[in-house]
Amino acid sequence: MSDRVLILDFGSQVTQLIARRVRESGVYCEIHPFNRVNAESLAQFAPKAIILSGGPSSVAEASSPRAPEAVFTLGVPVLGICYGQQTMCEQLGGKVEPGDHREFGRAYVDIIDDCALFTGVWAKGGKEQVWMSHGDRVTALPDGFRVVGTSEGAPFAAIANDQRRFYAVQFHPEVVHTPHGAQLLKNFTHNVAGCTGDWTMAAFKDQAIAKIRQQVGKGKVICGLSGGVDSSVVAALIHEAIGDQLTCVYVDHGLMRLGESEQVVSVFRDRFNINLVHKDASDLFLGRLAGMTDPEQKRKTIGGLFIDVFEEEAKRIGGADFLAQGTLYPDVIESVSFIGGPSVTIKSHHNVGGLPERMNMKLVEPLRELFKDEVRELGRELGLPDEMVGRHPFPGPGLAIRIPGQEITRDKLEILKKADAIYLEEIRNAGLYDAIWQAFTVLLPVRTVGVMGDSRSYDYACALRAVTSTDGMTADFYPFDMAFLGRVVNRIINECKGINRVTYDVTSKPPGTIEWE
Repeated sequence: MSDRVLILDFGSQVTQLIARRVRESGVYCEIHPFNRVNAESLAQFAPKAIILSGGPSSVAEASSPRAPEAVFTLGVPVLGICYGQQTMCEQLGGKVEPGDHREFGRAYVDIIDDCALFTGVWAKGGKEQVWMSHGDRVTALPDGFRVVGTSEGAPFAAIANDQRRFYAVQFHPEVVHTPHGAQLLKNFTHNVAGCTGDWTMAAFKDQAIAKIRQQVGKGKVICGLSGGVDSSVVAALIHEAIGDQLTCVYVDHGLMRLGESEQVVSVFRDRFNINLVHKDASDLFLGRLAGMTDPEQKRKTIGGLFIDVFEEEAKRIGGADFLAQGTLYPDVIESVSFIGGPSVTIKSHHNVGGLPERMNMKLVEPLRELFKDEVRELGRELGLPDEMVGRHPFPGPGLAIRIPGQEITRDKLEILKKADAIYLEEIRNAGLYDAIWQAFTVLLPVRTVGVMGDSRSYDYACALRAVTSTDGMTADFYPFDMAFLGRVVNRIINECKGINRVTYDVTSKPPGTIEWE
């Protein structure tokens, strides 16, 4: 088994980034809420090192979170970050007080001494940029600690107890705004903790296949294939593990992009030789959507129909014991967050929620330990084509929510499919596809007057959307040059009968969302 690092979560908004940085250096890690860990579970997990995350609480409050005492008696290296530093110091006999000088954003740390965290990265006497986000600060160190870095608002910005291999920083090394932060974390996991960095996607694939075989045995698995990255990788992985014990069901709702349904069927049935049921339910979906203009009604109708059709096809197959789902690690983390609670529904999401209970099947979730970029890497390891693995995110309701404020018809879908295919083709031709998080075309609920040839036209307008993002939570529009946009517009208007005007959406998220509906 590969080395493992445990990250204790105290509620920071960027805890997931700690895990991303650690895994990028080839070390497997998991995030556990601080209050779900005890001496027994720590011993069972057997981490080579422990990292304490930041968090929104104040150590000065009596009810604020604390690390289990076993963290400091297990005998492994510990790194505290921001709140993690503060609770480490408080629990080990130091002192933390509300700061009279708060630090939020870019700050600079003076390196006043060498330590194992800084080896080959920061040198004594240097001044280094970091990202701070704190009000409280450490004012007295526990026994055995020494200060190795200071800042204007944090006299103990970086501290070290070399004998116990305990280190702590007030800044956030996991964010990109601390330029050398990833190297500091690597120094901790590799140099201090002695991790070998041998966790690779090839190794994960072999372990996942063994786990699937152990869980499923001689049982049958059914997988809802959407054509997206997650379900495609799940299907390919499970098929490699158990072969014909897997059956995939592709419910074609008629709302996919141009040529996508054909690609899904070709890749999985012809190339991978997977048992695939292709259910063309486009007439059913479009019939139910007739006359519907409200976006939430569209989403709920499509989601409900998807479950009905999937369940019906599963019954035809008969006797499946397991349902495969593409649950990812961020979903798992959010579902067990100790500060989790109800949030405002901006848009309902389309998935196969409710199916395990209705169909009395056990779940197989082989991707639940992976982040999205790791899923893509696993897909390549499994031999999936890059145009499928690297595909931009695509909503479950498909093109239905890219025809906003209007009824969905086959004619409108055909117009949108052609325009969208031209846009994506030009993006690929320009070598920009991988630089963009998501790009798509929206058919607007307005018609405009135009002149085509010598005649008056009265056709649809469409909007082009392209955004950059790291996680989809925030996004900025992609800054195409005008020559590129002019080329795309010219092709769409000339090749897509029914469109005579094209706009480009430059709204960021927030205040907008990435999709229009």
